[in-house]
Amino acid sequence: MNGTRITYVITDLDVGGVPLHLARLAHAIREFGFLPRVVSLAPIGAIGERLVAAGISIESCYARGPSDVGVIARLSRLLCRHRPSLVHAFLFHANLAACLAAPLAGISSRRVICEIQTVEIERPWHLTVGGMTHRMCACVVGNSPSVVEHLRQRAHMAASRLCCISGGVDVAAIQSAQPLPRAELGVDDDCAIVLWVGRLDPVKGLDELLAAFRIVDTGRRTMLLLVGDGPYRPRVESMIREYGLGNRVRLLGRRSDVAEVMKTADVFAFPSRTEGMPNALLEAMAAGLAAVATDVAGCRDVVVDGETGLLVPGGDVGALTAAMRRLLVDDGLRRALGARAARHAGAQYSFHRCVTRYAALYDRVLREVPLRVI
Repeated sequence: MNGTRITYVITDLDVGGVPLHLARLAHAIREFGFLPRVVSLAPIGAIGERLVAAGISIESCYARGPSDVGVIARLSRLLCRHRPSLVHAFLFHANLAACLAAPLAGISSRRVICEIQTVEIERPWHLTVGGMTHRMCACVVGNSPSVVEHLRQRAHMAASRLCCISGGVDVAAIQSAQPLPRAELGVDDDCAIVLWVGRLDPVKGLDELLAAFRIVDTGRRTMLLLVGDGPYRPRVESMIREYGLGNRVRLLGRRSDVAEVMKTADVFAFPSRTEGMPNALLEAMAAGLAAVATDVAGCRDVVVDGETGLLVPGGDVGALTAAMRRLLVDDGLRRALGARAARHAGAQYSFHRCVTRYAALYDRVLREVPLRVI
């Protein structure tokens, strides 16, 4: 297996859950004897710069947009030059491009792996196209049981071509992080902190989080910290003003010390409308934060309601408010849920375990062994 070349293909390398996951995977898979390269359809973004700094070869197809069909020929030429033993693609556009470009480069479809990391609810036509192209690759990886079941039921993908590899986080690094002085976050020492981390996007349920936080009443000053950035930021800022929350909500933007911020917070709130494998939620659990999340795909895969966190119905602002209040006022429950969440994340969602499963999948694909759910 030493020296096995693998080319990872992804739609873009801007800051986000999937690009971050790929960056960690490309770095870690080298320990298993693989030689990774990364190709981004779009120009190289911030995560691409991290890959370069880590010594991983990266190239771009310089796609001019989602309708740039010329990207297939450009990707094919790169694959011809790389001559990888395996191609592993992430995200819809990269999956489609890889399935079409690999044969043009003389690479068998039996050496192409596609990965889908979300339960698609906004663009159902992605499922239709995915259902057709999944026959053009060795297998499709879903990063949670919910994603795999969604692909089987909604995209009509054959179970024999589906594989589940749950995501993971660097549990040891997160658990060794130290809390920050609250003043560094603009929060007084006597203030409770509710934290959210992610990409500012409508699918993340930030409108419901702000509506719920507005009416949380614990008898104690409470701040909501939002870590991350994205296209939804202007709307989030507008809602903060509309709700009169300017003194109770802080937009912290992107940060490199997310684990330390998590160690400083009291409660983690995660009201997404859908997820695949929610890395931010996993990181919060690993940090020992008591979390409230929506009972939707992805979140329900990692949170055991009442044991490792609280689940509330999606879209139920009242239930979200009540759950946040419950965690803020009940110190014993908050500590117990956080401790169990940390143990659960450590046992089930370490990134080393995740990478080991990828290495096992690559071995099976190379040897053309029939797939099984990993």
